[in-house]
Amino acid sequence: MTDTHSVKTYLLELQASIVAALEEIDGNTFITDRWERPEGGGGVSRVLEEGLVFERGGVNFSHVMGNQLPSSAAASRPELAGRKWEAMGVSLVLHPRNPYVPTVHMNVRFFTTYAEGEEAIWWFGGGMDLTPYYGFDEDARHFHQTCKDALSPYGAALHPRFKKWCDEYFYLKHRKEARGVGGIFFDDFNELDFAHSFAMMRNVGNAFIEAYRPIVQLRKEMRYGERERDFQAYRRGRYVEFNLVFDRGTLFGLQSGGRTESILMSMPPVVKWRYDWHAEANSPEARLVSDFLVHKEWV
Repeated sequence: MTDTHSVKTYLLELQASIVAALEEIDGNTFITDRWERPEGGGGVSRVLEEGLVFERGGVNFSHVMGNQLPSSAAASRPELAGRKWEAMGVSLVLHPRNPYVPTVHMNVRFFTTYAEGEEAIWWFGGGMDLTPYYGFDEDARHFHQTCKDALSPYGAALHPRFKKWCDEYFYLKHRKEARGVGGIFFDDFNELDFAHSFAMMRNVGNAFIEAYRPIVQLRKEMRYGERERDFQAYRRGRYVEFNLVFDRGTLFGLQSGGRTESILMSMPPVVKWRYDWHAEANSPEARLVSDFLVHKEWV
């Protein structure tokens, strides 16, 4: 039996706790933007622009519903397309100012679909992934270890499976290149009962600050110049390409008539594209691609 009220309560509490932690790191306050969706539901966007640490950051809660499930949400279950649906989740993206601090993404979400005379079909999804511009082995190891620890109470098989899923999902096929150093990703998860599936999702959401805050604190005072900022803007272009071409969350939001400002909040504020540019051999920029944007076992 599902309990959508408890899921919604948790997600709102998670949004508030993450925002409070990020405000402590940055020293600035997130604005609160409440919105309603004409087709049903709405949400709360919490956004920081031009902060001291975060050039842009958003931590969004949404709870939306409709009469026909968009195809992007039923990619692995085409038989569910067209059913009544309800979706809720917290999604965040943080684009730091300092190029030595990685961009990060996290989301946790819950879907349920209905059809008259049939039992509701539900599932959880989520995960987190790290996108550095300059790689540090200890940062990648810490991030992956925290993800592994969050999943371990629910079986040793989950982390390698969700880690592999993340590597395969956050991959730019047209570039033949990973978006970052990965993390964990899962979708359509209902193989445990509702209570244990919900608890697993909560563990992932609750682990985010533990996974990311130590990395920010370690890197945010590192000195950088125009070279590093220029490379950061170039690499951010890959982030934009992935979100607009491949990301199911972005596509679902746009296909379901979601709020465009909240959906595209994930885009970095300053981006550059260059024609056929390659980093200088043996440079820190080249090492990002050779040593970090390759699938490997970090823990």
